[in-house]
Amino acid sequence: MTKLIQLLVVDDHNLFRRGLTALLSQDGRFEVSGQAGDVGEALRCLQRGTPDVILLDNHLPGVRGVDGIAALKDAAPLARILMLTVSENEDDLAAALQAGADGYLLKTVESEHLCDSIVKVLAGESVVSPELMTKLVTAFRAKAPAESPGLNAPGTAEQSNVSGLALLSSREREVLVLIAQGDSNKVIARNLDIAETTVKVHVQHILRKLQLSSRVQAAIYAAAQELG
Repeated sequence: MTKLIQLLVVDDHNLFRRGLTALLSQDGRFEVSGQAGDVGEALRCLQRGTPDVILLDNHLPGVRGVDGIAALKDAAPLARILMLTVSENEDDLAAALQAGADGYLLKTVESEHLCDSIVKVLAGESVVSPELMTKLVTAFRAKAPAESPGLNAPGTAEQSNVSGLALLSSREREVLVLIAQGDSNKVIARNLDIAETTVKVHVQHILRKLQLSSRVQAAIYAAAQELG
């Protein structure tokens, strides 16, 4: 029997927390093993057991979610942290990713996308709501690279970055630009008049050639190279 993915839901709104727990419990892949209304309570939950993924709100009483990520990571180094919040602020987004969050989704996310995102972050991917991708790139561009170590793409030397881009085909560069704009594979396929499966192949090639691990890193890389 497949082991269920253990989740810890951290949100100060009891009604939302209960509703989210009920929703996730309907998916046969998940089990909500803990609930907390603030970071302190979440840390106490972690003393009783380590979840696979922590769903963390930002606007919490006392310590904000983004400010509590480090403590949660210290208490449960193997747990993935997925922000689930109403905050569209690019500073909160950048701060969360810099602090070690594995993803950042808005509470308006469709339930199917949320469930898929939980599986992705558990597999080591980074996920960000598509509508926030442009803000992420803007936040990156607004900061000097030395001030944003958590957002830098691999390969800081200019020569390395240039040689990396040289490995990309013209079509792959087009796809990279659209990724930086926050477009989904479906939208990219429509814009370039190609199959969505072809887009997925291009994305895989881009990540491999640039030695990146996620679409988020690809978007940041494109911003650093001022593509688009």
